[in-house]
This record gives sequence, C-alpha cells and structure tokens, in this order.
Amino acid sequence: MGKLTLTTFLTLDGVMQAPGGREEDDSGGFAYGGWLTPYADAGMQEFMEEVFGRAGAFLLGRRTYEIFAAYWPHHDDPANPIAHRLNRLTKYVASTTLKEPAWGPAAVLDGEQLQAEVVRVKDATEGELQVHGSGRLAQWLLARDLVEELNLLVFPLFLGAGRRLFPTGGLPTACELTASRTTGSGTAIHTYRPTGRAVFRDFEA
Repeated sequence: MGKLTLTTFLTLDGVMQAPGGREEDDSGGFAYGGWLTPYADAGMQEFMEEVFGRAGAFLLGRRTYEIFAAYWPHHDDPANPIAHRLNRLTKYVASTTLKEPAWGPAAVLDGEQLQAEVVRVKDATEGELQVHGSGRLAQWLLARDLVEELNLLVFPLFLGAGRRLFPTGGLPTACELTASRTTGSGTAIHTYRPTGRAVFRDFEA
C-alpha cells in the first residue's frame, strides 16, 4: 500500500502559482511567474531529489501535467532522479477534459469517481503516490483528508496575489511536524503529517 504525499512550493503568504517560470501560469492575471528561481539552490535540489527518490507514481492535475509534459521529455537524464522518475513512472491525471495523454506512461482518472480512483491507485502503488503543484487537485484532496504527508517549501518572499494552497473555507486541520531544514538561500522546508481536526480552546487564567 502506498502513501499519498503533496509537495508544494509556497511564498510566505501561501501563493503556489507559477513558481518556476514567467509564463508558466498567468491565469487570473497573475504577473509574478518565476518567483522561485532566484532562491533555487543546492539545498533545495538535494531535498527534491530525496522526495522523487521515494516516488512510486504521480498524481497530477491537468494543467501541471501539461506544464511537465512540455518540459521533462526534453530534459531526460537517467542520472537525474527527478527527470528519470517523471519520465518513466506512471502519471495519473485527474481531469474531465484530457482524453489521450501524450506523455506516458500515463492514465486519466475518472472524474466522476475521483475519490475512489485515487484510493485505488494509492493502494496499488509501491512507494509514494506523489502530488506536485496541481493546486486545485491539492485543495480537493486536502478537503477530503486524502493527503497523508505534506512537504512545504516556503520561500522568503511574499507577493500579495496569486492562487494559494490553503483557501478560505478549507477544513481546520492539525498537523504534526516530522522534519524540518533550511537551505542556504533561506528556504524553509517543513514536512507535516495531518493528525485530524484542529482543536480550539482558551488559555487558562
């Protein structure tokens, strides 16, 4: 049985949109694409290689799948664990519009039965079923308590605009910190395990 994990790049104000390129995703008029790049360093690369080294398969939203498909097949390197696994492991795409994914191996999950399909795929995966980026899918999974581990890479800047990982109206959820490190550029990397609903109380006098 696998484990469903979510790895996301965030600004200090929680924005996850278009971290890697100026024209990666300008939906909603977002004008700050490529905000991560000035902070990418060896510490971030080391962590991401560790994450991809645990991958058994990937679960992606359609937009992230298409962004990856436009890049990674052209940057294949068997010595690079990120490129090697992305190009060779199965990509499960949660989409109601994508019919024939060109970058394989890949399979489209039935949007009408998505929760059952995600659980089925996770249980059949050896290693981690990894979600990268895929903002709307990530929010959908978090709202159904399907994410078992979160890797949050928090970069030292805030933008004031853009799609956020944790939207207003999400479920109040408590987490346990299981690992933490900081890279040379000031990126804080935290790994959390959700532990259930958040608890609320007053300080005792």
